[in-house]
Amino acid sequence: MKRNIIYILLFAIAASLLIGGCKKTDYKFGSIKTPSGIVITPAIQGASANPTGDGSGKVKISLTATNAISYKILWGDGDSSLTSLDTASHIYTTLDTNLYTITVNAIGTGGAISTLSKQIKVLYEFPIPADVMTAFTGGSTKTWVPYADTVANFGVGPAAGFTPDYYAAQPNEKPACAYDGSVVFTKTGTSSMTINVDNNGSSFLIGAATAFYGQSGGDGCYVVTTVSTLPISFSGANTGGGSSPGFQFKVPGNGLIGFGTGGTTYQVTFLSNHTMILRNIGSDGNAWYQILKAQ
Repeated sequence: MKRNIIYILLFAIAASLLIGGCKKTDYKFGSIKTPSGIVITPAIQGASANPTGDGSGKVKISLTATNAISYKILWGDGDSSLTSLDTASHIYTTLDTNLYTITVNAIGTGGAISTLSKQIKVLYEFPIPADVMTAFTGGSTKTWVPYADTVANFGVGPAAGFTPDYYAAQPNEKPACAYDGSVVFTKTGTSSMTINVDNNGSSFLIGAATAFYGQSGGDGCYVVTTVSTLPISFSGANTGGGSSPGFQFKVPGNGLIGFGTGGTTYQVTFLSNHTMILRNIGSDGNAWYQILKAQ
């Protein structure tokens, strides 16, 4: 009998332990606090001289908000950041001056979120390498002219290639208007320059592009107004090529340099202090080439 009582007591203790071990634990969150009073203070690098910055595209923002423990930042260009700090930095890399909407989600306890947006304008200029700037401008201003007395001074090839496989002109083969005039590049900043094209009143146009310049007819010389002194924008080249330095520039207005193809963007496929080869996709879809030499 005594042994049975002991077994019963042991069973009761085990059962109580089992029941106690299966008891659900209650968890409690702290108080949920939604952030308030968000303030976004942007600082664009170089804004003291130019409200849109120095062309680097660099921006730093300072953040404050009551009850915020972290911030998710949407920069307005597809990029985002998550930080627990009260500052964050970003670099915009879309050429020229652009308007961006920065959206900040201030995150509080329990995941509570408050949102504020602020718009800023930021300038980004392609960082022109120092040796390229020197070659183009000579450090200040430099004049270039068509290299008429060399082979392939005027040429055309397939858009997928980087050589004038279809046609390469012999020295001085084209009409005088194809070689007349000059192009002046002037340095205006560490990574900026202007262009001035003087075609002496007329330029050689390919037949596929005459309408682009307000003319009609086949290949030949036409009266065309070229660009005055205006800034040009540089960017990385859209297409590769073993001999390409990997950059291009866009000319304002009708974009005409040397002869007109209907294109306004020129990829530099060779550059030295004395010679420049430009590649341009024309209205006919072909790649057109010209060679300039420094005066």
